[in-house]
Amino acid sequence: MFEQLFTVTGDITQTMSAIRRPLKGVIVGTGQVGMAIAYSMLIQNTLNEMLLVDVNQEKLQGEVMDLIHGLPFVEPTIVRAGTLADSDDPDIVIITAGAKQKPGETRLDLVSRNVGIFKTLIPEVVKYCPNSILLLVTNPVDIMTYVSLKLSGFPSNRVIGSGTVLDTARFRSLLADKIKIDPRSMHAYIIGEHGDSEVPVWSKVNISGMHLVPDGLETENDTLRAIFEQVKNAAYEIIKRKGATSYAIGLGVTEIVKAILRDRNRVLTVSTLINGLYGISDVCLSLPAVLNRLGVTRILNLSLTPAEEKQLQHSAEIIRKVIQSLEF
Repeated sequence: MFEQLFTVTGDITQTMSAIRRPLKGVIVGTGQVGMAIAYSMLIQNTLNEMLLVDVNQEKLQGEVMDLIHGLPFVEPTIVRAGTLADSDDPDIVIITAGAKQKPGETRLDLVSRNVGIFKTLIPEVVKYCPNSILLLVTNPVDIMTYVSLKLSGFPSNRVIGSGTVLDTARFRSLLADKIKIDPRSMHAYIIGEHGDSEVPVWSKVNISGMHLVPDGLETENDTLRAIFEQVKNAAYEIIKRKGATSYAIGLGVTEIVKAILRDRNRVLTVSTLINGLYGISDVCLSLPAVLNRLGVTRILNLSLTPAEEKQLQHSAEIIRKVIQSLEF
């Protein structure tokens, strides 16, 4: 019956498909983080085709049905449930699957459980999505990015972690609120581990080039120390109250995906393989990096203070020790 309503010639279909290859993405894991990402990307018209994958088929089907019912309110997007075998050469695979962080548990406490999951998952991604960029969101994200890089054999520019993108956003938001300015006008970075050893780059906090924190003040000023403590402990506070973080990381991951798929050459503090900068090698952690259609193409070499560089090296050493303890 429905077929009689429209007549489309093969020539027109072929011509239209040749105009632009649809942007395809896969989200592995439909928990709170995975669905926040899916919803954020859907309402921001980030993908043309979105495939959701989860071992819990019942929940997966329900989540996809819910998204599909909202399609009349957004730009055209194909949303499907399936497996990695159904992915059809995606541009990007976003992995949120893994054990859930419990109240009082650090991100590093999750590592052994999630490495076990990734030993099965990453070979499947390689088999069915060999040309994709991998975007890791699963915690501890720096370690899981490194594990995915080694298990996949992909070049390092195509294996990226969400890193300290959210920490940086929290940092800018809290600083901007303190001085009553739009956080989008605030330039500030959190680098290193997405976790307890993360490093605030006070020496680079500025608005339009105006340096806001005189050298050494951050260690003496109670307000500045309190702001960083709020940034570092934000996830713990949210998990204690609602069980998981979701909305902000959903928005942050969407920005990463748009930077990549829209070839924006945008600078974001994602987790990527570091070899040689600041005396750090063979570790994935966050530094400001340029993102475009190839993934990470450049890492910015910030002129850190000696104290900041020492903190960054300490953060890298914490990550390295965990990596050396793993078997994968």
